[in-house]
Amino acid sequence: MADTNTIYGVTGASGKLGREVLDLLLDEQRVPAANLVAITRDPSKLSAYAARGVQVRAGDFEKPESLPAAFGGVQRLLMISTDAVDRPGRRVQQHRNAIDAAKAAGVRHVVYTSMVAPDEASPVPFAVDHRLTEEALAQSGLEYTSLRMMWYMEGLVARVGQALATGKWVTTAAEEKTANIAHMDCARAAAAALVSSEGGKRVMDMTGGEAHSVSEIAATLTKLTGKPIEVVHVTPEQYEEGLKAAGLPPFVIPIVWGIDVNTRMGRAGKVSGEYEKLTGRKPTPFKDWLDANKKSFTG
Repeated sequence: MADTNTIYGVTGASGKLGREVLDLLLDEQRVPAANLVAITRDPSKLSAYAARGVQVRAGDFEKPESLPAAFGGVQRLLMISTDAVDRPGRRVQQHRNAIDAAKAAGVRHVVYTSMVAPDEASPVPFAVDHRLTEEALAQSGLEYTSLRMMWYMEGLVARVGQALATGKWVTTAAEEKTANIAHMDCARAAAAALVSSEGGKRVMDMTGGEAHSVSEIAATLTKLTGKPIEVVHVTPEQYEEGLKAAGLPPFVIPIVWGIDVNTRMGRAGKVSGEYEKLTGRKPTPFKDWLDANKKSFTG
């Protein structure tokens, strides 16, 4: 339950996750609009929220001078990780700018959207961004909650669509599993952590309630659509060559490759149970998500 004496801030507020969180805070958590600060690089994108009474402010993590005014008066801040993964170090510097500004502005608690298992052994290129951001939070002296989110179910849409169109799903994940979580569940977790009265320093894994291998997903899709899918298992080296042959942008290839290899290493299959602990709800079952989103990948 939201505290009506607290001012809550949401960065990246014009993005998909940011908007979902704003809607949940206003409609389910019952945060008064006047207690809510939506921070974005382009305030014009949030005019509908401004009309509802939300304080919409300009703030750009790459322009530190814009952040003191953006964070002023905010006591609990949701810091949604940026999407700046085009070059090493860029996103970490953005996040450090935001952490420094939050501390200077008197923010008490930061909720950060991280990723599951961002340790040095991760083959995912952007894991280092999350690891270093978590380290910066720990060193800042701020209280924080790091929500380590597993991959979104929505991230499967393109791969599922391709598999249904070609009848083949090429993977290097072997038979290891991933505990994917619905995007809206991540938004719900972020909203719950933001309005929580919990202090201190917390790290929580946000996963789905079940884990599935590519073979299991393909079998479920075949039952759902009536279209058979052959799962083609390849080595990491073969997978990388296939991604290159497909013409993906050079900076994207290590990301796609790393996510599959991360699963192959058994690093994505843990079901944590911490989503339910935080929100009081069970994660969206994968089969329910597939049924609800069938049109997204079948056309």
